[in-house]
Amino acid sequence: MSQPIVFGAAYSVYVRTVRLTLAEKNVPHRLVEVDVFSEGGPPPDYLLRHPFGRIPAFEHDGFQIYETDAIVRYIDETFDGPSLIPDTPRGRARMTQAMRILDCYAYPSMVWGVYVEQVDAPQEGGETNSVRLDEAIRRSRTCLGALERLMDGGPFLFGYTPCLADLHAAPMFAYFRLAPMGRQLLDEQPRLKSWLKHMLARPSIAAIDDAGS
Repeated sequence: MSQPIVFGAAYSVYVRTVRLTLAEKNVPHRLVEVDVFSEGGPPPDYLLRHPFGRIPAFEHDGFQIYETDAIVRYIDETFDGPSLIPDTPRGRARMTQAMRILDCYAYPSMVWGVYVEQVDAPQEGGETNSVRLDEAIRRSRTCLGALERLMDGGPFLFGYTPCLADLHAAPMFAYFRLAPMGRQLLDEQPRLKSWLKHMLARPSIAAIDDAGS
């Protein structure tokens, strides 16, 4: 069985999610850097892997796939190691619910709305858009509250073992906490704050960082 290949940028939230999933399953992989923000857009040959020009894309033993949810579920079902999908219908439903919250609401507001406005924009010589930031803060607070209410008491989002929702969330929260308002909003949700500290200490985080992310 050949080594999986992840195509995308090391800094990408969704590339990191795929790589964290591989690390949690103890699967070595290769990262092929793809800059979708380069002048002229993604390289033409990359569009053969992902016709919408997003990242990541994935290849394993000649099988090519894109879309993060599909990739991580393939990884979990294909490789040995602890399952990253809950074993009950309700557990799987909660995991999927959390992942949709993260994709549809948290990522745009927490990463693009708070982190980018408060951290990236100033670092790149731009100015924070206060109107956009205020709206992102409001939506981020709603996202954090919704996710904290779904937690069931364990150190992970849904119990005592990590699932795909934890790996989906961790890269988003890692960026979010770098913004002053991100840290302030996390202080309002102590269980999520504790969860993030627990996640950032996992060996899988160190594994992808050591691999050049």
